[in-house]
Amino acid sequence: MTVYWTDFASPLGRLRVSADDVGLTSLYMEAQRHGPTSPHPSWIRDDDRFIDVRRQLDLYFSGRLQVFDAPLNAAGTPFQREVWAALATIPYGEVRSYQQIAEHIGRPGASRAVGLANGRNPISIIVPCHRVIGASGALTGYGGGLERKRMLLDLEGGLASEPELPIPAVAP
Repeated sequence: MTVYWTDFASPLGRLRVSADDVGLTSLYMEAQRHGPTSPHPSWIRDDDRFIDVRRQLDLYFSGRLQVFDAPLNAAGTPFQREVWAALATIPYGEVRSYQQIAEHIGRPGASRAVGLANGRNPISIIVPCHRVIGASGALTGYGGGLERKRMLLDLEGGLASEPELPIPAVAP
């Protein structure tokens, strides 16, 4: 299957997006852990294919879009895909802990595995892995870096959460 790609500037730095004929396969930030450093040689650059995705991201970064509607086609294990689907259910402006995600997918003992799957999310921002924090309320690992995670959470209105998850104040 042919994979297409583009990259463009954003408030978080350069973003590289790829897709096949089914949907988005990746959205990586520059220097993101687990992300490719360059497009695969077989990929075809096609900026026009991503006009709507770029429009949605621009609206998101300007605070005018809370839910993306781009079709997705991320490759991953069945468990990873289950975790990524759970991430997509976290509402804009809210956060969940790794434990809450594990419970959501019916695997309460798998919070560590959820963390690993979360870290391998290939479609950052749109599949909101930045909305997952530690059980203590601390900002924990993020493939794009904690500064970017903080920027995304601040954009969405801070660290709002479910009442049972205490969120301590975090210094800027």
